[in-house]
Amino acid sequence: MKIQQKVKNESGWEVTNTQDGFDAKLCQLVLVLGGKANIDESVLKTLKSEYPNALLVSASTAGEISNFDFFDEQLSTTAIQLDKTPIESKVVNIQDFENSYELGLSLFDQIPKNDLKYILILSDGGLINGTELLEGINKENKEGILITGGLAGDGARFESTLVGLDFDLQSGNVVAIGFYGDSIQVGHGSLGGWDEFGPERIITKSEKNVLFELDNKNALELYKQYLGTYADELPGSALLFPLSISSIEHDSKNVRTILSIDEDAQSMTFAGNLPVGSKVRLMKANFDKIISASGTAAEQAVSFNLDNPDLALLISCVGRKLILNERVEEEIEVAKDIFGEGTAVAGFYSYGEISPLLKSQKCELQNQTMTITTLKEI
Repeated sequence: MKIQQKVKNESGWEVTNTQDGFDAKLCQLVLVLGGKANIDESVLKTLKSEYPNALLVSASTAGEISNFDFFDEQLSTTAIQLDKTPIESKVVNIQDFENSYELGLSLFDQIPKNDLKYILILSDGGLINGTELLEGINKENKEGILITGGLAGDGARFESTLVGLDFDLQSGNVVAIGFYGDSIQVGHGSLGGWDEFGPERIITKSEKNVLFELDNKNALELYKQYLGTYADELPGSALLFPLSISSIEHDSKNVRTILSIDEDAQSMTFAGNLPVGSKVRLMKANFDKIISASGTAAEQAVSFNLDNPDLALLISCVGRKLILNERVEEEIEVAKDIFGEGTAVAGFYSYGEISPLLKSQKCELQNQTMTITTLKEI
């Protein structure tokens, strides 16, 4: 595997990393990550002319990670030349399906399965219910194929997101890229680093990812009581106080980010489902633990016999970016110390992260985590 990375700024394109032997004409895949306003047809045409045989997979972001640097909604590309690993891609749109679950079923069904080793998913972050998407995929994933990825972002605006395959760039898209054969090795890791506080409560009324009641009490009012003065800054301040939700299946917990509140309905909408009967607790930021969690996620990813990976894909939550603020690069640098200088690093800040928990192969929707996928050709 050989990598070339670029960023686009006011003065044009700047090459930040080109590995020995990289040939643009032999490149099979280009990840195009950037602010929603910066990914357009003219950019894609330029990239297609430079990498004529490559798939262009695009996603709008809440910030980009490239070659160990952070860029705030600009534009970065990571071109990947695979020496021994075939890839296949599919794109579907939510407009063609009744719901995200049906979309997930169809998307996984369309991907060729012979010698399939790993799937990278990039999904719309506004119109797609991430939990339902992965429930559909997991239902058909009988062989336990490793799946990681993330939901596109739109800064801290939460208006609309874009995902694309080649020139099909639009809201509602979900793209899957399959990697095939025994030459590709893949590792994964995911961790949050948040602190829980307050009592554990039970969800007594919810509809998919919309929460109404905790312990038979109005959930929004309870939430505001705990936020105190931060309640005046809702919904933006909700990113500082996510919920943890217990996963009985894995004896572990997921984090759920609040996307919006509805004062009329007295409800809160989350980036993932909250089933009735689940136990939840409020969470708050611990800066040092959030940063160190990135290093732990990197250690988890390389623990799959992947010392010195060729590529590390870092997908972190927009909430982490907003909380860390000027310290955001620290969570990237912590991972760098684990990988070493020879590993190319790409990624973005998202509206949801897709990764298994711990050593499990079942993909889950994560929020407020640093999720890392490492790839290496042997």
